[in-house]
Amino acid sequence: MGAFLDKPKTEKHTGHGSGNGLRFGLSSMQGWRVEMEDAHTAVLGIPHGLDNWSFFAVYDGHAGSRVANYCSKHLLEHITGSEDFWGIEKPGTALEPTVEGVKSGIRTGFLKIDEYMRNFSDLRNGMDRSGSTAVAVLLSPEHLYFINCGDSRAVLYRNSQVCFSTQDHKPCNPAKDAIQNAGGSVMIQRVNGSLAVSRALGDYDYKCVDGKGPTEQLVSPEPEVYEIPRCEEDEFVVLACDGIWDVMSNEELCEFVKSRLEIIDDLEKVCNSVVDTCLHKGSRDNMSVVIVCFPNAPKVSEEAVKKDAELDKYLESRVEEIIEKSGEEGIPDLVHVMRNLSVEIIPNLPPGGGLASKRSVIEAVYSRLNPHRDEEGSAGDLEDPW
Repeated sequence: MGAFLDKPKTEKHTGHGSGNGLRFGLSSMQGWRVEMEDAHTAVLGIPHGLDNWSFFAVYDGHAGSRVANYCSKHLLEHITGSEDFWGIEKPGTALEPTVEGVKSGIRTGFLKIDEYMRNFSDLRNGMDRSGSTAVAVLLSPEHLYFINCGDSRAVLYRNSQVCFSTQDHKPCNPAKDAIQNAGGSVMIQRVNGSLAVSRALGDYDYKCVDGKGPTEQLVSPEPEVYEIPRCEEDEFVVLACDGIWDVMSNEELCEFVKSRLEIIDDLEKVCNSVVDTCLHKGSRDNMSVVIVCFPNAPKVSEEAVKKDAELDKYLESRVEEIIEKSGEEGIPDLVHVMRNLSVEIIPNLPPGGGLASKRSVIEAVYSRLNPHRDEEGSAGDLEDPW
């Protein structure tokens, strides 16, 4: 289940890039967890001649980071290195893989890397019991291939709405039937009362049932693959682990991303804003997000920038008023200030993010007015009222 720290680790691992008509940004934060077990992949231009293809993925490790880290470096090569991917014996000799070939190659790649990692001595002898989810998008010039194994999630924002989402693999029907057929059980919505996903890479303690194939074990490494033709209305794709989705719905996150893209064109900063907001919304897990923007992604709007600046000024003035009203009682702590703001109707708060997305603005003015404050009520406080 994971242990927690006394205070969240808020340092971020970030990145960004562009190519193949795409822009991407990424950000990850350890948060309240004792260890950072997430990993990611961002590749513009794929080996074997697929220079105009791209691949992005998020891996949410559990019981350790071994499997997530290995997959982040090698999953793509297991996919594109398979004969199934190309539909021929020698990878890279075909002009372009077919849709069915790509889908078959993705499945084969997952099964192969899962079997390959099983032979690592620390995983084989039980010294390391780690596993990982994997959610990814493979982009060709004509297609989007969404790939999911576990409860991380990918969404496609097209024509100003969420038009596609992967489905989380949880230990409930129909997965419950497969788990029971393998001799296991589902208790407290977990495999054998312990593991919260029905599909994952690694987790070999759940993949040792005699007489059952790799996809018939208590936990399956087989991904679901969805192929969607690309179109001009595509705006962006979001990949994220459940540390993000635990506190934001598909629509909330996409609307928040859209609103931030209208304020700033720095995707790395947009991703940082997502992670910070989810921390302030109460996420206690590791958090990782990758945003991939298409040419039709929202652009910076002067009107949106102006409204956001006005909102920041309004919040600054309200914090000043709340502190001034305290008078002889002394400066209230930050949690008290936020509790006051949370019950107000504040116009133009970012959709999906709400007041939590403006925590840094509130903290900045509070710190300026109370430079000697202690750490009570600092960023990520579990007692946040919102």
